[in-house]
Amino acid sequence: MEGTSVHRLLALIFLLSRSTNQVHLTVSPSRSQFFQYESVTLICEDENRSDGWTVRRNTSRGTRTECKDGWGKLNGSVCNMNYMQPSDSGVYWCESRSGSSSSSSIQLSVSGGSVILQSPVLPVMEGDDVTLSCRARNPTHNLPAAFYKDGSFIGDGSSGHMTLLHVSSSDEGLYKCNINVMEVISSSRISVKGQRSAASVSDLNTFSPILN
Repeated sequence: MEGTSVHRLLALIFLLSRSTNQVHLTVSPSRSQFFQYESVTLICEDENRSDGWTVRRNTSRGTRTECKDGWGKLNGSVCNMNYMQPSDSGVYWCESRSGSSSSSSIQLSVSGGSVILQSPVLPVMEGDDVTLSCRARNPTHNLPAAFYKDGSFIGDGSSGHMTLLHVSSSDEGLYKCNINVMEVISSSRISVKGQRSAASVSDLNTFSPILN
């Protein structure tokens, strides 16, 4: 019995050691919002540089579907998505082949509109700076940009960018931008989770094919 208990303890320690910190999902280009028909590469990276991971997602079209299930091309632990559609908006993560371990999830949104609000795809720490970029599908329309938080104007960005300095809980809210008369189609919500904890920037309407 004692030997069995030891084996169970060792097995538990092994499972606990397979933490989500061993792998993370990298997005290239590194942003959370994309225009329709753009391409993105999702890379599962772990400290052992193994290929034992796959990319999965939850969207309006399916739950826990795997890259290669009709929406991407999987090469090792790299998933390439081309000609993305608004229905590709959703939550993405890396998962081991056995399904016993996974990374933290990220949210990506795809807009069919003329303007998107770009924000960091990876979590930032409280106290760090967060840069928001208002981007038009037509590059000649990129400047200038006006930024809003919870419906209230917070400032102009002559270069199309606005930086939130030393983010804290007071920066939580729903952000939008516009360029000239073109209103942003998708919005980004910033949430800050406690002192020195991760502040994530995620899309408000992840599963909606048409983001408002």
